[in-house]
Amino acid sequence: MMTRSCVLGSILLCTSALSFAQFDQVGKALGMDNKSPLSDSKVASGLKEALQTGAKRAVRVTGTTDGFFGNQAIKILLPKNLRPLATGLGAMGFQPKIDAFVLSMNRAAEAAAPSAEKIFGDAILAMSFDDARKILSGGDTAATDYFKAKTTSELTAAFRPFVEKTMAENGVTQQYEALTGELKSIPFAKSETLDINKYVVGKALDGLFYMLAQEEKNIRKNPAARTTDLLKEVFGKAHS
Repeated sequence: MMTRSCVLGSILLCTSALSFAQFDQVGKALGMDNKSPLSDSKVASGLKEALQTGAKRAVRVTGTTDGFFGNQAIKILLPKNLRPLATGLGAMGFQPKIDAFVLSMNRAAEAAAPSAEKIFGDAILAMSFDDARKILSGGDTAATDYFKAKTTSELTAAFRPFVEKTMAENGVTQQYEALTGELKSIPFAKSETLDINKYVVGKALDGLFYMLAQEEKNIRKNPAARTTDLLKEVFGKAHS
């Protein structure tokens, strides 16, 4: 027969065991799994290193010849107002002009892309500990979304001169006006006014952010893409 003190001791032991079990479950849910949690400074350093790596790769891939034109995922296509009649215009002998126009838009985007590297770098330097924690624990494109929010306006302003210069050198605006002029000559065809420079800048940014998102997903999901000890530690713990 158990004494009162024995009963009390058993209750305390059970309570203690339950608490440790619950604590362990909570720790695993937080990604700690009985390991020391990462400090804010280490999280920030690891994330900044990952962003610098991903941003440089995205800029390098897009800012080279055929970086846009040779990549079907981000290639800049005809504006929507020209697409329905592209086949017809091609049959009328305008296919070379259409091809030259599409190529020139992509060349303009490729020329603009390198200017993003410094802007991305400034955004990384301005990142707070809180930003870093949210990005690390966020979705597959949390860092890309952060960049979009922080840099889109500045990138738009930076890209515009490069796009305008390259498109002027290749006569893109004149090509667009020639194509829309032919469009107007076709009965019942609708021709909408379009700032072609703004269109190309927007598509260039879409392509850059798409490639940045691919780099981010790769670092998050592929251990082989974590090329330094810091990246391995920070993203290994975050996804363990």
